[in-house]
Amino acid sequence: MTDAVAEPYQEITFDAQGEVNERQRDRLARLEVTDLVMFAHGWNSRRSVATRMYERFYAPFPGLLADSTGVRLGYAGVVWPSMRFADEPVPDFGRSLAAAPTEPGLDQQTREALVRAFPGCEGIVERLGELLTQRPEEPAAFEEFGALVRRLTEGGAGGGGGSTAARASDGGTQPEPASASDEEPVPGEEPAADEPLMLRDDTLTVCQGFAAALTEADAEPGARSLALGGGLKKAWNGAKELLRQATYFEMKRRAGTVGRLGLGPVLGQLARSSPSVRVHLVGHSQGARLVAFALRGLPDGVRNVKSVTLLQGAFSHYAFAERLPHARGRGGALRGAQRRVDGPVVACHSRHDSALGVIYPLASRLAGDSAGLAGLGSRWGAVGFDGIKAVPGTVGLTLARALRDGVPGAGCVNVDAAAVVRRGGAPSGAHSDILHPELARVVLAAGRLTG
Repeated sequence: MTDAVAEPYQEITFDAQGEVNERQRDRLARLEVTDLVMFAHGWNSRRSVATRMYERFYAPFPGLLADSTGVRLGYAGVVWPSMRFADEPVPDFGRSLAAAPTEPGLDQQTREALVRAFPGCEGIVERLGELLTQRPEEPAAFEEFGALVRRLTEGGAGGGGGSTAARASDGGTQPEPASASDEEPVPGEEPAADEPLMLRDDTLTVCQGFAAALTEADAEPGARSLALGGGLKKAWNGAKELLRQATYFEMKRRAGTVGRLGLGPVLGQLARSSPSVRVHLVGHSQGARLVAFALRGLPDGVRNVKSVTLLQGAFSHYAFAERLPHARGRGGALRGAQRRVDGPVVACHSRHDSALGVIYPLASRLAGDSAGLAGLGSRWGAVGFDGIKAVPGTVGLTLARALRDGVPGAGCVNVDAAAVVRRGGAPSGAHSDILHPELARVVLAAGRLTG
């Protein structure tokens, strides 16, 4: 099979509040296709990088569709304002997106990305970089660092952030995407906290926890431990992770906002203007969260979404649950959303994703609960690490079986993609190792686009 140019292709851009580029939206509606695959990127700092990823991921599709009859497939790339730290490798993307050398401080590329994500906070970013470079062995320095991170995230992430966080990083119904004013209140739920607890708890303790988790992520299997300690110098490794996770907490809320207030309504408009077009949503990392929350933004009665494929989804594995195992009176933030899809919701997951298997559970726990570190994996796990949980009838498949036999035509489906999603260095592991034709085949199988 030879890769070909995937056409017609259209990008569609959203700002942090979910406002869409109307010209792009209108061009999307004019595509003469029967089916439209829409892919939302995850951690990313530049539009050009997102475009290259879409080109690489879509390249196998024309060859895979060669024998399909009656399918005219179009392709879309969702572009939204997120950011990527430069020390996170993207496999198969060449040297330009290899992980930056791990060293104290903030590399220039990451500084620039932070300033773009948090405009007006140049001085805060500069001081954070100084502290990470100097690594002073004084508890007061960690207190200053924590205060600066709080000021950075309170600065608004380009107008789309804010300090109101969710209490539901464990999958609870209190909406996570943005401030309370961006979501309908849920009867009986506690109001959202003003900020993640990781920004309100003792900063040194939090940094030590992240430093221990990073050691675990880089350890050999069987030699892992989440024991705290290691001195104040070592804790600065965790301080950088605190900055990363606080930033991603803002991006996580933004992804939900863009999905619910941006992509969801666009899909509704597409259903009106092009009622015969079948839509297939794909998302990577926080982009998986974006497309999942788009289901909440679909207007009533819209049934044009025929499949959803989540690649290493960076949100709670309990998000679709009607009831949480650890809180039976509550449900997931996306409870029942899979029923808005006229087809399956497929979650591709991999045990080699250390960003979601180790760091995400700790960050989620620190965002919503000040209890101890025990039981991180079960309560605070991510869709991209072990699949969708607590949804009755969910089917689990190996990648080989999914490719051989296809996937069910409805409901939640977990596909263990560890056979191909396996490469990548610390701190994120295989989180971005998604450029594989096998995953393209999963998308096509979920959408019933091949025989």
